[in-house]
Amino acid sequence: MGNFQTKKDCFFIYLDEKNILPKDYNSNEFESKGFYERALIQDFPIRGKTVYLGIRRRRWRNKIDRSIDIKSDYSFITEGSKLTVELSDFLKDTARNPRRYDK
Repeated sequence: MGNFQTKKDCFFIYLDEKNILPKDYNSNEFESKGFYERALIQDFPIRGKTVYLGIRRRRWRNKIDRSIDIKSDYSFITEGSKLTVELSDFLKDTARNPRRYDK
């Protein structure tokens, strides 16, 4: 696999969150105020190369009480998670099985 330090044989994909306020918040009360620091997440490899996603979450601040900040919930991303070899092989095999669509 790739080397993160030298960025050799790695793909780096940088994503910025859209300027859309998270659900359950009123756009009249909050305003977009830039981004939090970029989070770097290792994702599933592409063509044998390591993939890193650099994600910047948008910062939202309350217009009246400027000490209140909110951000989108990315709790579905587990720190340092990777697929096991067995799960990876299973997923590759299911993608190659054309009969799975015949049902």
